[in-house]
Amino acid sequence: QVQLVESGGGLVQVGGSLRLSCAASGRTSTIVVMNWFRQAPGKEREFVALISWSGGSTRYSDSVKGRFTISRDNAKNTVFLQMNSLKPEDTAVYFCNAVRVGSSNWGQGTQVTVSS
Repeated sequence: QVQLVESGGGLVQVGGSLRLSCAASGRTSTIVVMNWFRQAPGKEREFVALISWSGGSTRYSDSVKGRFTISRDNAKNTVFLQMNSLKPEDTAVYFCNAVRVGSSNWGQGTQVTVSS
């Protein structure tokens, strides 16, 4: 199992920035990919960004490309999501997800609210 704890969410104005963190513990050596997802009220959970745990390659959803950056610190078993130029539609609970061979683990989520 891998345990994930997100932090860094909060209330920010339109155009502002936030940096989310996801600290992993447990069997972190088995992680293949780390994802960020988000879920807005009344909507399905959607993919935001991913980073491969070993090679560091990244991918983003079209809605955040150019505004969000995912990165990792393997020594600290932590993944970050730098969010810039935030929009009201970015308001959601953001979840960290660790993909391992044959399974995945989720964090509890952190709330991001963008006010206009």
